[in-house]
Amino acid sequence: MSNSSGYLSSLYSLAGKVAVVIGGTGELCGAMAEGLAGAGAETVLVGRNEEKAKPRLERIAAAGGRGYFISAEASERAPLQQLLDSVLKRSGRIDIVVNGAGVNSATPFFEINDDEFDRIVKINYKGVFLGCQIFGKYLVDRGEGGSIINLGSMSGVVPLSRVFTYSATKAAVHNLSKNLAREWAPKRVRVNTLVPGFFPAEQNKKILSPERVASIMGHTPMKRFGEAKELVGATLLLASDQAGGFITGSEIVVDGGYHAMTI
Repeated sequence: MSNSSGYLSSLYSLAGKVAVVIGGTGELCGAMAEGLAGAGAETVLVGRNEEKAKPRLERIAAAGGRGYFISAEASERAPLQQLLDSVLKRSGRIDIVVNGAGVNSATPFFEINDDEFDRIVKINYKGVFLGCQIFGKYLVDRGEGGSIINLGSMSGVVPLSRVFTYSATKAAVHNLSKNLAREWAPKRVRVNTLVPGFFPAEQNKKILSPERVASIMGHTPMKRFGEAKELVGATLLLASDQAGGFITGSEIVVDGGYHAMTI
């Protein structure tokens, strides 16, 4: 048993690493952050509301992990640059970046106004673009490799009704991730997209009517929603240079079989 434990630890241990989780105060990225800390990474939860981070940080500390919160606007260049500088000053390095801030809307297509469109594009796509640009430059220039995990969506893979702008931004994130993976592979900076299926996160609960839930379950072979903790395994795979060192430009789908279902 001890040998097998040591083998697993050698594959997935993130001891000595520093992970920055943008959107880490949310339900899904918060679970990912907790998993990264559990694997040994000093983990920075980034969001707007410190109160939302406190329970997660308390669990991380209770499990023997290390983490802290930094407030930042994820869709603005200056705050993200300041975030990078602050983490480097406090932790000395950054090895793993999760770009996971996001917002959704169920506005019918013909009723989407310019303000709503611009807001969703700014948060969901521009925020990821800037996160990759600012943190990616640091990782590429450093020359020691690293892992960027962008949070995608099943709606970025196959069409999904009622979330038009959200779907478009997530498709853009998927495309951006593949392009950056190609560009930065020679520098050992890996860029992948983690693709959740249907998880009852805060941003999509408001559009989960009983009829929509029934439709989703009818298209999900496992006949249930995902739980946030079920993203942790894929996160650690993509974060670890030992376990996922040859994985870049990939879309890792965690969806209970949704994308494999036709009729």
